[in-house]
Amino acid sequence: MVKRLISVMMILGAAMLLAACGKPPEVAVVGKPAPDFALVDRQGRTWKLSSLRGQVVFVNFWATWCPPCLEEMPSMQTLYTSVPQDKFKMLAILYKDEPAAADRLALQRQFAFPILVDPGSRVGGAYGLTGVPETFIIDKEGVLREKYIGPVQWDSPGARQMLTKYLVQ
Repeated sequence: MVKRLISVMMILGAAMLLAACGKPPEVAVVGKPAPDFALVDRQGRTWKLSSLRGQVVFVNFWATWCPPCLEEMPSMQTLYTSVPQDKFKMLAILYKDEPAAADRLALQRQFAFPILVDPGSRVGGAYGLTGVPETFIIDKEGVLREKYIGPVQWDSPGARQMLTKYLVQ
């Protein structure tokens, strides 16, 4: 009886191990459709990526505790106010941070772009986030075109040239 119980337990254990060894979840890949998401911003508006087709979408993952994130945000604000809103959307997704801290920072520094909250970092996981800041540029067709790891001077000529390439397509 004990041998039979041990055999059954070993078979069940092996089955559970095989089931756990499935494919890892797919993450965002440059050149492929960007993972869709629906997140709520700090004003209560829901943003669904697929509903922004026809516009270039700038998705930035950031946190208030991240000095490089804070370093790039003023240039994000400059970019946000200089690109026509009917062709471009900027979404700043808060990563593992307190929404109230983001609200205080946005008010203090007068950031006008939407700040979205990603409960459980589901969207961050879908985008294969390795840290913050990370930025993803999605074209008008919903295809991920660019991925930037680390801070970028978003109001620089090079960054503007890159975005213009997608805005005029």
